Amino acid sequence: MKAIDDLNFRDDHIPFDISDIGIPYYTTDLGAAFLGDSLEYMKKIKSDSVNLVMTSPPFALIKKKAYGNVDAPDYLEWIKPFATEIFRILRDDGSFVIDLGGTWVKGQPTRSLYHFELVMMMVKEIGFHLAQDFYWYNPSKLPTPAEWVTIRRIRVKDAVNTVWWFSKTPFPNADNRRVLKPYSDSMEQLLERGYKAKMRPSGHNISTKFRTRNEGAIPPNFLEIANTESNSRYLRGCKELGIKPHPARFPTALPEFFVKFLTEEGHVVLDPFAGSNSTGEVSENLGRRWVAFELEQEYLDGSKLRFERLND
Repeated sequence: MKAIDDLNFRDDHIPFDISDIGIPYYTTDLGAAFLGDSLEYMKKIKSDSVNLVMTSPPFALIKKKAYGNVDAPDYLEWIKPFATEIFRILRDDGSFVIDLGGTWVKGQPTRSLYHFELVMMMVKEIGFHLAQDFYWYNPSKLPTPAEWVTIRRIRVKDAVNTVWWFSKTPFPNADNRRVLKPYSDSMEQLLERGYKAKMRPSGHNISTKFRTRNEGAIPPNFLEIANTESNSRYLRGCKELGIKPHPARFPTALPEFFVKFLTEEGHVVLDPFAGSNSTGEVSENLGRRWVAFELEQEYLDGSKLRFERLND
């Protein structure tokens, strides 16, 4: 890993130095990971200096997890100080993307509203704008909650996380041309044979511009990403070194989408609940500078394996 003196975050676009935050646990060519309370670390970051905060905090789950999670009734009060600091340190064109799974009312097959209440708090109390809601479908999720899905059989499995995209102002830095998808086979055929411009029954006017071949298809706000990295470098390394891997990693494809969509090369990406530091790995690979905070030392030790090629 890099020495602290080798990593300077001061230039015309990044108005802070990592030494302002503290001594990092480790650094790379483009980033720094810190061990400790992210709320205290964020208080040391200058206002209006971060382009994107991309994170997945502990969810308000009924069953307690090893990485720690807060009950739904207490969740808003717990996360509000973090969100307040995030709003402060974001640039005016910055974004806050939070992956937040839903939960169930204890003892009932009904859904908690905590993550919807969180959205209202973010907008009404803190000042964020809800830029867009995304839905991450993980087809590899197990059939939970077991009580209602596999035992009583009165619900289907919960396989979608809501990913909320908040912005500090109504017009954040975003460009969907950075996340275009290859055209589907049917679209390729349509472009090949042509399409007659007409008004559809729904009222949408399909003009001749529909036949224009662009660089790809605009993706929807429904992201299908399987979380099956059973043979990744990270997991292999954890096994070899006897390090306990983080139990709730999100796949690198998830932060990769938003880092591409909402930032440009050289921008700063922050993850205040880094875990195995998928966000840092993606940011490094895409040429973004990154900062990660994590409370558990073992998780940070494991996260170093994501950057092992940098140590050769």
